[in-house]
Amino acid sequence: MKKISILWSLIFMFSIQLSAQEKVLKSDSIAIVTKLFKQQEEWNKGDINAFMKAYLKSDKLIFSGSSGPIYGWEATRDRYEKNYSSRLLMGSLTFDILNLISLSPTVVQLQGKFHLTRDTSDSSGFFTLTWLKVNEQWFIISDHTSASL
Repeated sequence: MKKISILWSLIFMFSIQLSAQEKVLKSDSIAIVTKLFKQQEEWNKGDINAFMKAYLKSDKLIFSGSSGPIYGWEATRDRYEKNYSSRLLMGSLTFDILNLISLSPTVVQLQGKFHLTRDTSDSSGFFTLTWLKVNEQWFIISDHTSASL
């Protein structure tokens, strides 16, 4: 009987922990979503450096795409500048948010979709961003993006 009681206690504690992980504070949600759509705006202006302000300026930043992982803020910026070297290649970007999950008070994961409209060829796909709260500001610390077209 004691083992069953312990088991139920563990299940109850685990379920509380899971539900707490999924709830994102409204203020954090607003801050993250605002920053994401600011990125979209900066991209559509053709300003990669302003777009990069949402990323943590650190060697710990990881960008993962079809070519594999890239480490560090500068390498990530260099990748964007190489792959999107003109307004024609940058096109017009739109984001859709699919899900936002709090992993801790300072870590939030966002899943979304992107669509890039260009004269040459459109591109779209999915992304997962891990956001880290540093000095009361949210920054992307990990970006996994996969094109589906």
